[in-house]
Amino acid sequence: MLKPKIVFSDFDGTLTRDEHMGPIFFDLLALLKKHNIPLVIVTGRSLSWGHFLLTHFPLKDVIVEGGGARVYKNGKLIEEELYVTETEVKRLENFCTELKNDSPHLKLSVDSFGRKTDRAIELWDLQDGVFFHHVEELLTERGINFSTSNVHLNFWCGEISKYLAVTNYLQKVGVSPDEAVFFGDSLNDQTMFKSFKNSVGVSNISKVMDQLVHKPTTILEGPENIGPNGVFNYLKNLLEK
Repeated sequence: MLKPKIVFSDFDGTLTRDEHMGPIFFDLLALLKKHNIPLVIVTGRSLSWGHFLLTHFPLKDVIVEGGGARVYKNGKLIEEELYVTETEVKRLENFCTELKNDSPHLKLSVDSFGRKTDRAIELWDLQDGVFFHHVEELLTERGINFSTSNVHLNFWCGEISKYLAVTNYLQKVGVSPDEAVFFGDSLNDQTMFKSFKNSVGVSNISKVMDQLVHKPTTILEGPENIGPNGVFNYLKNLLEK
């Protein structure tokens, strides 16, 4: 592809490695700044995480909660835009109460207090396969949508996806999808892999490749292209070849 006007990227496992942000992330920011290309993180993490990313790094927009909301800078202010109705937000709150009564020993993720359009359960809390199946059955019976990332089982009400949020964002800024690229590595990136022409899977996507119904257009390989190293290597080759 030609030089992208916007770079979208998943966060966990794509911009982080072993759950940590390393020096390569700052190299990536410097590379994009050099070419005047904005980075928009598209993550399953919470609104509160979106605020953190905007206040600590030179970013202007972060799409959070799997596409349920956008956090953005408006001058010196940080504001939020939800992509679901208040009715769906309330329905989710009511289901969380039901889930707590159904499984009182189950805890929502630590960052769920900072979420509005979805909630999350730590995957390690669901290691018992029978219990995982029970939670999935309950979600399905109540018409609650859900997906898994590298770290969470996320669930929500209404139409939420990374692709819908990215499409909404591109329309706002007047950029064609063909002029942007997306990087990911996880099951919850599949809406982007399915419908986004310029999608790239970093090499650690191999861990879930057999589970993917929709795969990225380009799949990187090798230990040198794990997570943020893969994002950096791909963009450096594209922008400075």
